[in-house]
Amino acid sequence: MTLELQNVILEMIARGEALQATIERLCLEVEALVPGTVCSVLSVDAGHLHPLGGPSLPHSYSAALDNLPIGPLAGSCGAAAFRGEAVSVTDIEHDPRWVNFKDLALPLGFKACWSTPIFSGDRVVATFAFYFRECRRPNDLERRIVDACIHLCSIAIEREERVCERQRLTYTDVLTGLPNRAKFNQVLSEHAKHREGGWGVLLADLDNLKVVNDTFGHGTGDELIQVVATRIALVAGIGRAFRIGGDEFAIVVDKDPASSLSMLATRILEVIKEHAHCCGHVIVPGATLGGCLAGPGETPDQVRQCADVALYHAKERSRGQFIEHSSGLGTTFTRRFRAIRDVSLALAEHRIHAHYQPIVRLDSGEVVGFEALCRMTTRSGEIISAANFHEATKDAHVAAELTHCMLSRVASDMRSWLDSGLPFQHVGINLSAADFHAGHLQERVCTVFAEAGVPLKHVILEVTESVYLGQRDHVVADEIKALRNRGMRVALDDFGTGFASLTHLLTVPVDIIKIDKSFIERLVPGDGAVVIVEGLLNIANKLGLRVVAEGIETDTQLEQLVSFGCKLGQGYLFSKAVDRDAATSLLARYGQHAAIDCLPLRA
Repeated sequence: MTLELQNVILEMIARGEALQATIERLCLEVEALVPGTVCSVLSVDAGHLHPLGGPSLPHSYSAALDNLPIGPLAGSCGAAAFRGEAVSVTDIEHDPRWVNFKDLALPLGFKACWSTPIFSGDRVVATFAFYFRECRRPNDLERRIVDACIHLCSIAIEREERVCERQRLTYTDVLTGLPNRAKFNQVLSEHAKHREGGWGVLLADLDNLKVVNDTFGHGTGDELIQVVATRIALVAGIGRAFRIGGDEFAIVVDKDPASSLSMLATRILEVIKEHAHCCGHVIVPGATLGGCLAGPGETPDQVRQCADVALYHAKERSRGQFIEHSSGLGTTFTRRFRAIRDVSLALAEHRIHAHYQPIVRLDSGEVVGFEALCRMTTRSGEIISAANFHEATKDAHVAAELTHCMLSRVASDMRSWLDSGLPFQHVGINLSAADFHAGHLQERVCTVFAEAGVPLKHVILEVTESVYLGQRDHVVADEIKALRNRGMRVALDDFGTGFASLTHLLTVPVDIIKIDKSFIERLVPGDGAVVIVEGLLNIANKLGLRVVAEGIETDTQLEQLVSFGCKLGQGYLFSKAVDRDAATSLLARYGQHAAIDCLPLRA
């Protein structure tokens, strides 16, 4: 009989049937073998009993035993789990172990109960009980059956524990103990099935983790992540907070009439920014949040994407704060995506080219060099300026490819001009913030010009104020110093429109400042720009910096600049940006043959 019982239960275990279904089937099979008995299996977790199988017991009886602490007087099962040995109670009505529970059992006709602990290793993980309707002990057949059942239950429970542990590892972030990205996706999907709308998602990015790692080490950074994870989980609630990336967290939010998405985000930001002690260092954490509430019929993917868009905007414009998604917010995101797609395709199809705007000696009109400007040719032949796909340069990968393409094109053209004996001093090439943070910029630039055989003295790297002075770390400054040490010169582009002040001219390692065209176009009598431009030229001259005036479009502007002593300029008055062949012609006709001391290297 027991062999047939074992085969039935082992087959269920092998098929991966649910533990409760397997145990209940076991109880029913045993009750069929031993008529007049009722079987019960209770699991033991953290010193408490929980019903696992008892199909013939009333639900109210099983519910009364749920979460019951084990102990010497906790009935047959509680005592067996507590003592780790079988407990046979032959008279429930008068046994002291049943004093608090006999009123549950006696009305059901139960007069005796025999309970045996089930072990996994040294742990009691469950109990197997027989209820009898007469005062007696188990007989030999019942003992043999229970021995077999205990073994089967142990196998089933151990398998369930292994499955649960695998799931825990699959769905748990090792560093923080929070549910991971896989669990987040699963919960989000389940969440959406049972709610029409009103639920939402918050995404949080930890600010300046790289700075912490670089300054104090990755151990400190890991501890900071753990601290922030704990704080977010305390506010969000159990099972609501997830770590979905290196420094990114997610919170699934239920609709709450008393609390808006922004209120929850505010509480999270407040608790995160409290001082944290990590590996002996005191750190003030910061985070940026974006979120989205689900509308009727919106899918989890749509809500998550909208939260991503909101987080992106928060990091771009409101770092350290929260932005909630609203209609129209995704326009910039979409524009960037399209720009990245278009530029990537143009790079693959070799439709990225360099156009050149002449840098002119203002007193003679001679061309001393160029600024190289990126142009994209569409499949229909239309030429698109860089301003129309600038969003793509914020993607580090695309920016690196675009810069490499431009460097290669310019280096090839410069080599051609040198081989032809055409006179030019320099070509300026624009760099973006992504170029600096992609790493190895010096190596990338120098390698391209070395392979083309172009001396670095002909290269000027143009960096805008927002890239150079808007960075809070040392990456850009260190790279620029290294590039200048290799013989290249650096121009501060669009001077006057970003973060720069006159005090920066004392400390910023540049060779040239390019006055933005917004000042040049206001060079008319009575405008304050006249005083500013004249003052900048005097200051730059005394500091040993060279000046290029951008956007010169009229003879009046030209005459004004010459009267101030400005030597170099560019703008439509002389030429728009032209392709390689036209630039070659300009050099042949107007190139400055006699070198002048316009852009010397600084000492």
